[in-house]
Amino acid sequence: MAERIAFRMTLHPGQAIEYEKRHDEIFPELSEALKNAGVSDYSIWHDPQSDHLFGILTRTDDHTLDALPDTEIMKRWWAHMADVMETDANNVPTQVPLKRVFLLP
Repeated sequence: MAERIAFRMTLHPGQAIEYEKRHDEIFPELSEALKNAGVSDYSIWHDPQSDHLFGILTRTDDHTLDALPDTEIMKRWWAHMADVMETDANNVPTQVPLKRVFLLP
């Protein structure tokens, strides 16, 4: 059974257009790595009032998403994005897991 997860990230002020542009030009190797890791139906939404980003994705039961941070392509993407969003010292985007509180039956 696939699992849906959601999380929140934060843009630096004034970086929404650049963030979207970079995702319009996402590294093809990263898209492939995400799909190979069992990720599908991945979207990111922007709240312009708070500059929060809301990510939602579906992952397979046998996903290997936890291994992606160790790959060269993920590290390269995070370095590419570090100047437009909040990250930790290793360029990993600061993420807050979101709890689902409603699902239409």
